[in-house]
Amino acid sequence: MLKHRGFPSRLTGTDFHFTIRRENKKGATPLAPRKRYADRKAVDRAADRAFLAALITHFGEEPFERGNLDAGRLSWLLGREVVAVEPDFDPTSYEALLRVDMKAAERGFPELFAEEPEPEPWDDGWDDEDDAEDGR
Repeated sequence: MLKHRGFPSRLTGTDFHFTIRRENKKGATPLAPRKRYADRKAVDRAADRAFLAALITHFGEEPFERGNLDAGRLSWLLGREVVAVEPDFDPTSYEALLRVDMKAAERGFPELFAEEPEPEPWDDGWDDEDDAEDGR
């Protein structure tokens, strides 16, 4: 199993994993497209967005091997933003080749491609340095 060095292991401050530590001796967890409903929690959507951003940053449009990327997290994007490269795609193989479909990624997550990124929901817009200058 290929380990993607430099790829983030999780969404910071959460338990949403992006990679796995070791190969499953019983075989890789099968990848299966999951339906994303509109009423998903904001943190779930943030995990999808962060994972896709990491894929784009790490691989761009180039094909990549599944390797140690988390099957559950990949499954949320599979068939839409992440597609199989080979026609004989094996969803249970760590060597399966995938790639990011940039057009689908831009349709599904336009905020990743915006000139000015949207602030995160927990960002109040205040800069802590400005407070220090005001003497507060």
